[in-house]
Amino acid sequence: MMTSCPLPSTSEPAEPKREEQAKSLCLRLLTARARTRAELAGQLTKRGYPDDVSTRVLDRLAKAGLIDDADFAEQWVRSRREHAGKGKKVLAAELRTKGVAEDVIAGALADIDAGAERVRAEQLVVGKLRRETLGEDDVRVTRRLVAMLARRGYSPSMAYDVVRDALAAERERRRV
Repeated sequence: MMTSCPLPSTSEPAEPKREEQAKSLCLRLLTARARTRAELAGQLTKRGYPDDVSTRVLDRLAKAGLIDDADFAEQWVRSRREHAGKGKKVLAAELRTKGVAEDVIAGALADIDAGAERVRAEQLVVGKLRRETLGEDDVRVTRRLVAMLARRGYSPSMAYDVVRDALAAERERRRV
């Protein structure tokens, strides 16, 4: 006499499995680099996870301290200023594209005053200026250096002032 084994139930809810998959995806993404909540939500949506699953997973990760937009913004600003020499305007735009809220952006950029921004711009210009050849007419060099600072988010007036002062100092240094 043969007895049959019952077939596994296919009506088990798939929600817990989907949550675990979503959590696993987020953890893999966070292993590579820190990410904002909006970036992770975008990745989950892109891969077809329902909003309710995404919200629960992201809430759990935030509660565990793995997602913190304020901390992300501070690290981003520190790193991009130090390594890429970015100004406040570009840093704010980059954080907006990452989905960071405006009040968090303002907090992350609050420590950068005009003096610190000018010092960083001067460092960038001095580094580039040493490799430039100066002639009678330095319009080309001025234009290139001001454009470099503008691309990095420094105001045009500050960029021009920094370049003008650096050019004068470099001419004096080369004269001696």
